[in-house]
Amino acid sequence: MWYTYNLLSLKNKTIYTGFTDDLNQRLTEHNSGMGGHYTAKNRPFKLIHYEAFLTKEEAMEQEKFYKSGYGKEVLKKKIKRTLEMLKYCGIV
Repeated sequence: MWYTYNLLSLKNKTIYTGFTDDLNQRLTEHNSGMGGHYTAKNRPFKLIHYEAFLTKEEAMEQEKFYKSGYGKEVLKKKIKRTLEMLKYCGIV
């Protein structure tokens, strides 16, 4: 399986979108600073949403969509209750 995932930076409250074939390993990499330049500077992260796909290409397409202006709006609507709950708990 391939996954498109969304992480919430607990440092600056922004959402990071990526794709992977190993969700647990990738989250560990991001939180250890091995995930890349942006995530190394904005950790720790909390996994707040993911979608599973059978192909890498579909996961990559979904990642690209969520990184677009309209895709960000769609994502925020999709996870509206999650974001509200995190805000209520003082995380966001």
